[in-house]
Amino acid sequence: MLNYYKKILGYPNDQLFINKYLSDPYLKRLKNIGYFCGMDYASKDIYDFSEYISRYDHSLTVALLTYKLTKNKTMTIAGLYHDIATPCFSHVIDYMNKDYINQESTEDMTRSILEKDSYLQRLLKEDNIRLEDIINYKDLSVVDNNRPKLCADRLDAIILNSMGWIKNITEEDIKEIIDNLTVYFNEEEQLEMGFKDIKVAQKAVYYNDVINNAMHSKEDIYMMQLLADIVRYALNRNYINITDLYVKSETELINDLNEIDDEFIKDSLYKFENITKEEIPNDGLVEVKDRNLKPLVRSRRLG
Repeated sequence: MLNYYKKILGYPNDQLFINKYLSDPYLKRLKNIGYFCGMDYASKDIYDFSEYISRYDHSLTVALLTYKLTKNKTMTIAGLYHDIATPCFSHVIDYMNKDYINQESTEDMTRSILEKDSYLQRLLKEDNIRLEDIINYKDLSVVDNNRPKLCADRLDAIILNSMGWIKNITEEDIKEIIDNLTVYFNEEEQLEMGFKDIKVAQKAVYYNDVINNAMHSKEDIYMMQLLADIVRYALNRNYINITDLYVKSETELINDLNEIDDEFIKDSLYKFENITKEEIPNDGLVEVKDRNLKPLVRSRRLG
């Protein structure tokens, strides 16, 4: 289904201007970072994803979605690089940093990574795009926007989670949602992604709410925290280091953790890989990010 989604966004296409960016080693690193925060390696009784989706896939589809709606090169490349600072296990590291509500603690490295990326800077110069605009992608409201507003990053997350994790969306629904999108000036005179038809908007909100509930489930919170505790423990004992989170693949890092002769890590990894839904405790869970959504529909906001 991922390939179908990319296809209706216009990929592959030899004429796409973003193609030259896709060979950037910093961007290609994200192919080895799963979209589902390391849960590809977790108990199959808790997670049973339909296919492997990477942060690279997410970055690409955000860029394609942005370009489809705006034809704006700066916004498109900002979307392509918005997750460039994502470490192994993604938001698990936010859990480790106790950033449960915003889940943005790892984004602090965006500037330092992009400023080192000479490949990117050469291409930006060719396309007359400012590096600072890519670093400050949160200022580009079609790419990223405050909740409950819709943006490319947010809508793409709805589609990827619905197809890969929840498995409740059809190809027809994906096409209907994409075809119904447009860009408005909102009540703050800011560009904002929205829908032409209220029924399609309600469908997107429904899928978002299902995902929000899943991310607030005891199973997801427990598993995210469990892997966060394993990584924190390994870092504190110098079994791994912070650099490993940015230079190794998730598979390599999981293999490294499994080779550590430490009782806590062995027991915790066994639990992470084998626990059943019935064994997930009901207590000790943290409050996490609320992913509410109220998109624009024509001249008003849904909800």
